[in-house]
Amino acid sequence: MRIKNIAFAIALMAISLHVSAQSSGRWSAEKAKQWYAQHPWINGANFIPSTAINQLEMWQADTFDPKTIDRELGWAGGLGFNTMRVYLHSLAYKQDPKGFKDRMGQYLTIANKHGIKTIFVFFDDCWNKMGFIGKQPAPQPGIHNSGWVQDPGDPASKDPANFPELEIYVKDVMTHFAKDKRVLLWDLYNEPGNSGKLDSSLPLLTKVFEWARAANTDQPISAGLWRWDFEKLNAVQIANSDVITYHNYEAPEWHKRVLQLLKTHDRPLICTEYMARTKNSTFANTMPMLKDQKIGAINWGLVAGKTNTIYAWDTPIKDGGQPTDWFHDIFWPDGRIYRTAETDLIKKLNNK
Repeated sequence: MRIKNIAFAIALMAISLHVSAQSSGRWSAEKAKQWYAQHPWINGANFIPSTAINQLEMWQADTFDPKTIDRELGWAGGLGFNTMRVYLHSLAYKQDPKGFKDRMGQYLTIANKHGIKTIFVFFDDCWNKMGFIGKQPAPQPGIHNSGWVQDPGDPASKDPANFPELEIYVKDVMTHFAKDKRVLLWDLYNEPGNSGKLDSSLPLLTKVFEWARAANTDQPISAGLWRWDFEKLNAVQIANSDVITYHNYEAPEWHKRVLQLLKTHDRPLICTEYMARTKNSTFANTMPMLKDQKIGAINWGLVAGKTNTIYAWDTPIKDGGQPTDWFHDIFWPDGRIYRTAETDLIKKLNNK
């Protein structure tokens, strides 16, 4: 979202006024900085294999695809990427808790082989309201994320009757991997309030921080800021995150304003979503800026595939033809590079 006036500064200043409400157990700023200093510059992509249309197709036993995951993470490792952000789904866990955790472990083994750590994401307010177990739909031609599903969905996320089951899920997964060094960070809730949910996501957001803190993991927890006018949600996210994560698909001059204000919280920063070519958020104009300011850089998209994220959010191409410029993603499914100037830059920034 592009905000060019005083409302931007007012909204972010409002976040600062609420940080005193932080929960017990939040890492100190010093501990967060020490954790961050132990890692090389964090950079990579949001990852789903090209053969999966959504989180369920990635994680269900019948469609879990370690061969493709291995191949595509190999391409990521070749760029020097050291981190992938990966979405989970509570329905896949509910169907098969043990198998779900086993597949997470298998994924982590593959990623670790390629020198890649993982940020796992739990809940999500984006895209289709209802997920379902079983065979997932085919992609709709030319439509960005036509099959992606919210977690736990709508209205499920608003109903406190669902919270005990979700609590079991979060605590079980986090406790199982609590000391696993292959997990970099836990991202508890992607874009709370999206899809018109607004502050109705506040109760679940608050609870997931409580559940995560109770798991007592070695890894930090966070939930990324993304809408600067969502004051109540932002206040909870800032007050409870050990490391501040955020999304920004704006041109660098506006992205830089976000950085200048978020830095006032004196905690490590990781941009967990950026890079939308037709919005003027590119590797060339954003990734070097983030490295220079020692901020983690996780772009959206690695390999073009069933998610259709080469197409822009608001610009479908009904016949499924190639867009003039890919919105996201770096590789074709066969491993060809979309733009070698971009991959050359990524390698250079990673000293590859």
